Amino acid sequence: MQYICDAPNGKAWFRIETEGEALRESHLMSHTVEKYFRREREKAVQSWRAKRPNAIERDIGLEAHVQREMPLFLTLRDGEGNALTTAMLPPGGKDRGEFRIIIVAASNADPYPQQDAAIAALGAHFGLTLDRDRCFPYNR
Repeated sequence: MQYICDAPNGKAWFRIETEGEALRESHLMSHTVEKYFRREREKAVQSWRAKRPNAIERDIGLEAHVQREMPLFLTLRDGEGNALTTAMLPPGGKDRGEFRIIIVAASNADPYPQQDAAIAALGAHFGLTLDRDRCFPYNR
């Protein structure tokens, strides 16, 4: 996991970078983030176009491409490392009007009552407005 930013009350946001980390997050949070992680990673890999497709170096740059093209999968952790909230933001954390941002707590519950300040800190870090009505899909 890669550190992203601090949040109030000793919490911090981290980027989920591997399928194993996504699987662990799914187990800790009782949801299916690993399914979405795998699907989005595969889409990013399929969009890769090597500069020299027949050369032995064809996959140099693949991981950087995947990191740029794939949505950001994030986890909020407390000071003891407990998972509190999972988020999926647009690639690079850049606002894309058509992108469906998702932020959920364990078992796809609403994270906003307990983690509103931490979610606001994440939004401020990326320059995104992470309103509950837009980002918590089960509110609809």
